[in-house]
Amino acid sequence: MKTVLVRKLKPSKQNRIKGMKELIRYTFLFFFTISLLHANGQPFANEIADFKKQDSISSPPKNAILFVGSSSFRMWKNVQDAFPEHIIINRGFGGSALPDVIRYEKEIIFPYQLKQIVIYCGENDIASSDTITAELVLDRFKILFKDIRKEFNEVPVIFISIKPSPSRWQMKDRMIKANSLIKKYLKHQKQTKYINVWKAMLGADGSPMSDIFIQDNLHMNAKGYAIWQKLIEPHLLK
Repeated sequence: MKTVLVRKLKPSKQNRIKGMKELIRYTFLFFFTISLLHANGQPFANEIADFKKQDSISSPPKNAILFVGSSSFRMWKNVQDAFPEHIIINRGFGGSALPDVIRYEKEIIFPYQLKQIVIYCGENDIASSDTITAELVLDRFKILFKDIRKEFNEVPVIFISIKPSPSRWQMKDRMIKANSLIKKYLKHQKQTKYINVWKAMLGADGSPMSDIFIQDNLHMNAKGYAIWQKLIEPHLLK
């Protein structure tokens, strides 16, 4: 009877194989996401065109802080006034999800000379379908984060946690889990910060405060943005 010898892979080789598998996984996810976007046309193309037009008329400021993501940033019309000691570029658009930000990263993130990047996105991913899991939101965020790191190796990145919207309260379990997964991921990344706005937007009964939202129970009013301003300000670079 022959003896079969199994040679144990060295740790370094094991890590390379693991890294290759992870690369293949994210590459597949990226191109799958982009293919879906192409199949459905080009969402938010008009808003992105407006941003590019603004940039062509007036050169974007250098050494600025970029706020990028979904409509919670888009509707923060006075974000510059909220942070008067900082130079802010606001590139929140539509009801964007993470694949949309990835799609337009070359237009709304990479062209700028940035000091810091603040991201709010992921809520619309979960709201778009019951099939969107917290794990998928994390995978999408990783694609965006890694793309940013390739372009801006040392620029600090802040992620604002998904907020507790009354109109989407039935999705809270997936949102809480997505927040937890992204927070855990960022703990192992350099030059990052996770800001938890979830808890600060809940009332004494543990549900979202109704008086910090406008009538749609999704977007915030001035009281809601005041909560965000207080939590974000200490982490913005001077």
